[in-house]
Amino acid sequence: MGRAKYWLGGLLAVSLVMASGCELLQSARDSLAPRATPAASATAAPTAATASSPTSSGGVAQPTPQPVAARAPASAAANAPVGPGGLTVRQVVDRVKPAVVQIVTDQGAAGTDLLGNPRGTRTGIGSGVIYDQQGHVLTNHHVVAGARDMAVALPDGRTFDARVVGTDPDTDLAVIQIQGNNLPVATLGDSDQLAVGDPVVAIGNALGLPGGPTVTAGVVSALGRSIQEPAGDQGEPGAVLYDVIQTDAAINPGNSGGPLVDMNGQVIGINTMIAGLAEPGVPAQGIGFAIAINSARPIAEQLATTGRAVHPYIGIAFQWAGGASVRQLRSAGKAGVLVQRVVPNSPAARAGLQQGDLITAVDGQPLTEEAALPKYIQKRKAGDTIQLTLVRNGQERTVAVTLANRPSSS
Repeated sequence: MGRAKYWLGGLLAVSLVMASGCELLQSARDSLAPRATPAASATAAPTAATASSPTSSGGVAQPTPQPVAARAPASAAANAPVGPGGLTVRQVVDRVKPAVVQIVTDQGAAGTDLLGNPRGTRTGIGSGVIYDQQGHVLTNHHVVAGARDMAVALPDGRTFDARVVGTDPDTDLAVIQIQGNNLPVATLGDSDQLAVGDPVVAIGNALGLPGGPTVTAGVVSALGRSIQEPAGDQGEPGAVLYDVIQTDAAINPGNSGGPLVDMNGQVIGINTMIAGLAEPGVPAQGIGFAIAINSARPIAEQLATTGRAVHPYIGIAFQWAGGASVRQLRSAGKAGVLVQRVVPNSPAARAGLQQGDLITAVDGQPLTEEAALPKYIQKRKAGDTIQLTLVRNGQERTVAVTLANRPSSS
C-alpha cells in the first residue's frame, strides 16, 4: 500500500530500537572475538538512512528514545510450561537464542564539521536471526541501511563479516548473509495462529550489552496494528508497517531485528519499534512492536532470491475508520478505511478514487481491521483487478482497481 499517516493514541511517539553511539560500540567490540570465516564485504543498502548520533535512536534524527520499562517474568516462568506450545521459557531460549546474532555496523556520517571536513564514521548495533543453513539472517532495514562495514557475532563466540543480500525500506526488513559451518538456525512459525494473551519471548542485543543476547518475556498485547516509523534524517516520511504484533515483553534499543518467539520455540515476529512517549513528558509503558513473520517471510524470500522486494499497490494514503472512529469521522457508520490522499497517476487515481471515500470491502470481504486491505493486496500481484466497495456522499458503489507494482522508494 502507499504510505499513510497513522496516529497511535493521538500523541504516542514511536522509536526504532537500534542502539547507537560510541559507548555501545565499544562494549560490542570488546565482546567480539576475532572474526571467523570472512565473507564478501557489506554493500550499501538501497536507501541512505544513517545511524543516529549517541543521543538519538537508530536511523532517525529524533530525541533519545524512552525505553519501555523492563518487566521481569515471574520466577516460575523459566521452569513451568507456559502457553499452547507447552515449552518453558528456558526451553524456548535454548532453542532460539543460539541463532540470534548481534549486528555491528560502521556507517558514514552525513555532512561535514564546522571546518568543512567530512564527518567520521558512526556506528549502530542491532540484532538478527539466522533462518537457514545458507547463513541468511533476517533483520530490520534500519539496522543495516548505509552500512559500509558489518560484523555479525553469534552467542557461541564466533564472529563473521557479512554482506547485505537485499533490503526493503517499505517494510523495514533486510536479509544479510554470513558464511560458516554448522550455523544454528531458528524455525519460522505461523503468526496467523497467534491470539491476544498468548505468551511470547523477545530475544535481542538490548543496549548492546556484552555477554550475549537479552531475554524478556510477556504476552501478545494486540494483533493487526498499523504504525508509522519516525521520519528519516532528511525529513522523509517513515514507512507505514501493517500487520504488526504489539507486545509487553521488554524491548529496548539494540533489539531491532531480533526475534519475537512463541512457546513452540518458533519465530513469529521481528522486533522493530517501541512506544516512546504517550504524551510530552510521559513515557509509554510496556508497548513494543514486531513485524508479523507471515508478513516478513515472503519479503525475506524475495530479498534472498532477487535482492529486492516487489509490492503490488493501489496508491492511496488512508486512515482506519472503525469502532469509535466511525462516529468521530462522521462516516456512513460502517467500518473501513478513509481515503486521505490519492497518489497521482496511481491505480487508484486511474480508477477514480477520491479523497474522503470510505472503503468498506475488497472483493466482497468486509474490512474489519486497518491491516486487512494491505494484507489482501499483498497476496495479489501487479495486473490483478480487485473490486473495492466504498461509500461516497452517502452512496455505496463498487470500483474496479487494477494493481500495479509500487514505485521503488530506494
